[in-house]
Amino acid sequence: MTAPKTPGWLDWCPAPSTPDFRLPPGAVDAHCHVFGPQADFPFAPGRKYTPCDAGKDALFALRDHLGVARNVIVQATCHGADNSAMVDAVRASGGRARGVATVRPDVGAAELRALHAAGVRGVRFNFVKRLVDASPREDLSAIAKKIAPLGWHIVLYFEAADLAELATFFGGLPAPLVIDHLGRPDVTQPVDGPEFRRFLDFAGAHDVWVKVSCPERLTVTGPPALAGERHAYTDVVPFARRVVEEFPDRVLWGTDWPHPNLKHHMPDDGLLVDHVRHLADTPGRQRQLLVDNPMRLYWPGETA
Repeated sequence: MTAPKTPGWLDWCPAPSTPDFRLPPGAVDAHCHVFGPQADFPFAPGRKYTPCDAGKDALFALRDHLGVARNVIVQATCHGADNSAMVDAVRASGGRARGVATVRPDVGAAELRALHAAGVRGVRFNFVKRLVDASPREDLSAIAKKIAPLGWHIVLYFEAADLAELATFFGGLPAPLVIDHLGRPDVTQPVDGPEFRRFLDFAGAHDVWVKVSCPERLTVTGPPALAGERHAYTDVVPFARRVVEEFPDRVLWGTDWPHPNLKHHMPDDGLLVDHVRHLADTPGRQRQLLVDNPMRLYWPGETA
């Protein structure tokens, strides 16, 4: 028996527009998820939300519609540490996807080797309190030590206001760091203000990559990427452009499909592709963001 969807949850856009912006050949969607389908891959009993189904077939159809060549599929919190749905999707991609897993502190070497063979290249640590009950640092340090020999990286999800207390811990982790969604800045604050400057200084001082993703989650004044709007999320653009300018060889982009936990509006994924032009405003920067950087991180040694 399937569990009902969380009230207020918005389903992903069923008919995204065709982007005006033609992605460069080899472009990578470096942040997306799969949810179930629940009948095949049940959600975790202790999850904070129950999503709609959004399986690999729908993800790959979106990939092809948008003109994306490859995906990085990040384990969703609704599946906990059961990576089965994510691994199934990565395996089904024919080498066109990599995975980021969630693992427990007692994970064994054999399980990590199996995940690596399937295409996993990182683990995710979630510090957003509304999504997880706790993120004990001792457990996460133990996981980090286990995955470092594999050459994996650590994906970090946190709120900007929490970076001050987390920065020392993050900086001591023994693997490259990939920060989700610009570190979730408060876009009502100045882009030159102290909070975002702290984030930029942290990224500059460590082996850090940054995803310029999820403007629909960060925006306050919009406008949303709906109804043909190709100048969406203007309040988020200065923050993303600053990151692209300061770290051109360490930025990544992703759709965040199927957009977990959105309750205000569901963006048109085609318009999210058009939004990229406002973040990286030259063909050279666009290629770094969309092709060169994610290929170097997830498919080193391969050509797009």
